[in-house]
Amino acid sequence: MKKSIRLYLSGSVQGVFFRQFIKENADKRRVKGYVRNLSDDGRVEIFLEGNSEDVDSLIAICKRGPQHAQIRNVEEKEEKFQDFKEFKILRV
Repeated sequence: MKKSIRLYLSGSVQGVFFRQFIKENADKRRVKGYVRNLSDDGRVEIFLEGNSEDVDSLIAICKRGPQHAQIRNVEEKEEKFQDFKEFKILRV
């Protein structure tokens, strides 16, 4: 079953290789979508889609983050499946 979700993470999530960490883990699980820093409020936005179990696995990793990240808040929002072809790091 396919699943799409958008996450917004706040805390110490920029400048700690967070986006690269998420991309590497998404690629391992064949999850598509994107990750980007939001310049206006310091959060990270992540859009994930793929098989439900792969997406759920990656959500758990996103909530933990890489070694130096400190995640204070996670917002989750279900989204319509958009059929991304790859996982990208977007730069704003």
